[in-house]
Amino acid sequence: MSAAEPARSDAAGIRLITLSADVVQIAHLRGGARELAALAAARGWPLPGRGGVTAAARGVVLGVQPGRWLLLSAPGSSTEAAGGWEAALRGCGVAVDLSSALRALYLTGPAVREVLARGCRLDLAPEVFRPGCAAATIMAQVPVILAVLATGILLLTPSTTARHFHEWLGSTASPYGLGPQSDASVALVSADALT
Repeated sequence: MSAAEPARSDAAGIRLITLSADVVQIAHLRGGARELAALAAARGWPLPGRGGVTAAARGVVLGVQPGRWLLLSAPGSSTEAAGGWEAALRGCGVAVDLSSALRALYLTGPAVREVLARGCRLDLAPEVFRPGCAAATIMAQVPVILAVLATGILLLTPSTTARHFHEWLGSTASPYGLGPQSDASVALVSADALT
């Protein structure tokens, strides 16, 4: 049984933004968890617990896997690139550049949770999936990482399925009043992360 379609709205209730971002995954080696956390904090990237999101000086940090974190920063930041992290983490952790592997989207608007619930296996109720929460799931048959920020939801999906997922979001959000789609840097959401 499928949910009833909402009445079509001419007012923009959803805004879909494609974000440009460098994505670096860092992970600790055996016995290196504390040292990695201290190094990340010293570089301005406080690591959240599993299932969490933190704002960093130059981006956003997602913790959706044990012992691994995704760092999203503005494109082209050489100090935040995987090579810079690899050198800093020598002996306690590793860094992998996932910038080409993942695409970032940001949804804002009053009906965001309702739109995402049409294809999401998570309980997106505001009292359950609060700002500061992050999780990995399947949406529209695509792996997706969701992170709830202060005024919207950040989504990461594999580049290979990003076009399909973007089109699904657009068509699913359309009855709720999809506003003009736009592009922005991840700096847009880092300022909004948990304010």
